[in-house]
Amino acid sequence: MKGLDELFPDAHCELKHVNDFELLIAVVLSAQTTDERVNSVTPELFAKYPNAKAMSEAELKDVEEIIRPIGLYHNKALNIIALSQALCENHDGIVPSERKELEALPGVGRKTANVILSNCFDVPAFAVDTHVSRVSKRLRIADEEDDVRAIEEKLMNQFPEKLWGKLHHQFIFFGRYKCKAARPDCEGCPFASFCSYLG
Repeated sequence: MKGLDELFPDAHCELKHVNDFELLIAVVLSAQTTDERVNSVTPELFAKYPNAKAMSEAELKDVEEIIRPIGLYHNKALNIIALSQALCENHDGIVPSERKELEALPGVGRKTANVILSNCFDVPAFAVDTHVSRVSKRLRIADEEDDVRAIEEKLMNQFPEKLWGKLHHQFIFFGRYKCKAARPDCEGCPFASFCSYLG
């Protein structure tokens, strides 16, 4: 924790958003693509569909056209429209603060629910994405064969609950900017002595 505090004291969510609805849509769109790419399409998307009601009434082809650059755009467009319809029908257009209700929304799994709970409602959660998974395995917190749920459990057991949200962002920053999948920047890494990547 000390090493991450020194490297990334101000780690934060890099998906651009101004409210809970925008963050929920952005996280759903971020599957298997980069935050940077998502941020390139969401300004136009949110300008045209600023809330759940507007998005729920969107034409599929119009949404597809806007989000086409991020990949998997057909399924993602279906999901964010259906998700918005579910928000309107079941939650008065408001993003719910309960895990069960979040995970019942189209396109929302445990990782997305964790991001929303942590960032929007300050509920302790440790979302595991590709960066968190890689870093956890390289730092020997998790085993190579561990799935996302097992990694999440190990992280929650390893660190104080009140710091899960902060650490989630620090793990992402560390994986995104230093401990990269290809050609990680190992020079000066405070964790080199026990990193599996270095042997």
